[in-house]
Formats: sequence, structure tokens, C-alpha cells
Amino acid sequence: MSTNERPDDRLTVPAPPGGHPLRIDPNARRHFPVYHSPHHAQSSDLPVVEETSAGGLVVAIMGTSFHAAVIARRNRAGRLEWCLPKGHLEGVETAEEAAVREIHEETGIMGVVRRALGSIDYWFTGDDRRVHKVVHHYLLDAVGGFLTVEGDPDSEAEDVEWVSFADLQTRLSYPNERRLAAMAHEILLKRRLNDSRPLPRFRPHR
Repeated sequence: MSTNERPDDRLTVPAPPGGHPLRIDPNARRHFPVYHSPHHAQSSDLPVVEETSAGGLVVAIMGTSFHAAVIARRNRAGRLEWCLPKGHLEGVETAEEAAVREIHEETGIMGVVRRALGSIDYWFTGDDRRVHKVVHHYLLDAVGGFLTVEGDPDSEAEDVEWVSFADLQTRLSYPNERRLAAMAHEILLKRRLNDSRPLPRFRPHR
């Protein structure tokens, strides 16, 4: 689930190291175009490694409002960050399958993917390589489980909470994830208004 995005300090909003803005394709389901910057790829003699992760917002209804399960973890400086659950693809699984698995491992909640939200990509440099990382995000309906971080195999998630969409803009540490949450909220409100798809039926206890 780790990411090298830096959270903003609410005064200045730094981009991820070498990163690019959030790209949203509202019609995308599985295919995510990725912008590769020649400048970044050629700015170092270090070998370039491609990494892909997936995660997103798993949603449940509490009362009359939508809530998403978000996790807290420590960054390299030891600061606690609240972020969306996510992690690397394993084996031959698709990005959608990885999102379902990672969200369940890190939050304890089982979800069903409803649609793709968008992709975030950025670059960072390690001791012996430059990494181009792409993270695919999905909107999921919660269908079972209960909040717990005990299933996180990496033990990076320290806490997990249901957070209302009204509070996600102040709780989430990363600006790109806040933009994803805002877009997901608009989608959910339209679903409720148009009744084109069933709303999440899983109503967990707080």
C-alpha cells in the first residue's frame, strides 16, 4: 500500500516527486492510459522500474450519508497519514482484483467494484533505481466484513475508520486522493438521484 506521495500541509500543496496530475477517465473500466515523461526517464543513469498498485474507496451507508473506509499509516518521517487503502498487484491478478484484495486486507471490508475512478502516477528515486509508479483507483460498494487492520500482511496500516464523505476533504492527507473522493461522492449522489443502480446495502455498525 505504500506510496511516496507527500501529504500537503494545507498551506502549500506539493506534487508527488516528479509526479503528474490526477488523470480521470470517467468511462474507463480496465484500461488506463499512462503518461510517460521522457524527461524523468532520462534524468538519471539509474535503471527505471515500473510499479503498479490498485485500491480506492469502499463505500457504505450510515444513516443517510455515505462513508468510506480509510486507513492511517506512518510515513518515512514518522508522521501519521490518513489515506486510501491500496497495494501492489500480485501474480496475474487484474487491477480490479488487486483493489478488492488490498482493501479487504487493509480495512477488513469486502467490496464489489462498481467503476474505475482514475489513475495517479509519479516518479521517485531509490538508492539503485528510479521508479515510475501507477496507482489505479476504483469505487467499490461494501458488501461485508468489519473494520480491522489485523489482515494487513505488511502491518503498515495502524488504524482504520469509516469517514463520512463530508469529512474526507479534511481527513485525507493527499490532494489527489481528496479529488478522487470528491468525484466519487458526486457519482454516488447521482446514483441516489437517478436510482440507476442499487445503492450500497451493507450498513455496518459504527
